[in-house]
Amino acid sequence: MVRGPLYRDEYRPAFSGHETFPLRYGWLKKAYDAVAAGQSLPDSRQIFRSDEAIARFGVGKNMVASIRHWANCCGIIAEDSAAGQLTTTEIGDFLFGENGVDPYLESTASLWHIHWLLCCGDPVRPIKTTWFWVFNHFTSVNFKRDDLVEGLMRLSESRGWKRVARTTVQRDVECFVRMYETRPSGLHGPIEESLESPLAELGLVRGHKGHFHLARGSKATLPDGVFAVALNDFWNRQGSTRTLSFEMVAYEPGSPGRVFLLDEPDLADHLFGLEDATKGNFRWSETAGLKQMLRDHPLDPTEAQDLLRGDYKARHGRKAA
Repeated sequence: MVRGPLYRDEYRPAFSGHETFPLRYGWLKKAYDAVAAGQSLPDSRQIFRSDEAIARFGVGKNMVASIRHWANCCGIIAEDSAAGQLTTTEIGDFLFGENGVDPYLESTASLWHIHWLLCCGDPVRPIKTTWFWVFNHFTSVNFKRDDLVEGLMRLSESRGWKRVARTTVQRDVECFVRMYETRPSGLHGPIEESLESPLAELGLVRGHKGHFHLARGSKATLPDGVFAVALNDFWNRQGSTRTLSFEMVAYEPGSPGRVFLLDEPDLADHLFGLEDATKGNFRWSETAGLKQMLRDHPLDPTEAQDLLRGDYKARHGRKAA
């Protein structure tokens, strides 16, 4: 039986909302600042809907909608549609607030954490169907755009999802590719100049002439703090268990192994390092051939932020503000 949120009866597919625009540099900061300034309004959704929104963000109407969409999906803002309210989130405050550690997303730690929030399948945020399916269910390493479209159309048919148009899925796949694709340097200049979205800096999808490759394996820039918080998030969704098998961390949909495209040796390396990083709270255990992680207690918000803050301290050689 296939597991994960896409296979739950209550799940509704999400192939739109981005208006065909992938997440771009500066968008999350703009969205955060606008919501932080206006979240006390009677209906703060008007921040993105009013006639003034185009002037506020300096882009067209469709792009304004896209900025809101990605800020919500990446967990930087939260929406309460019943109350008509938008609010900033803890991670939004941590990154972009008055004392934010990385307001311009200069650290790959921020990008890894945003990628996790977008693709881990936590039900507190909209679960992007294509994004979750590619990182958590797609079994091939090499693909073309049509391979993803065909797979998602088969998924839609098998789940009985209504009114899923092929053209909508094609646009969603194109947006996904543009958001993560890293092209080799060459005629179009160095790699950095070919990146359309900040998440492309992670190097998770390599592209060349319409052929793409999911870069499974070592992730040298994935820091301990982000990995520990991701594991804690995943662990919490499994219930109150004190143990978690290596297989679940590696292969369960929504797990760090899946979302970060880690193979078994590289995942094990990250897990080994958590005992020191969490001061013994998370520990590796291997008894009678059973590989598992032990956790004394879930991370509280302060512990999680301290772990994340340590990633920036390590990068800058000083304590993050």
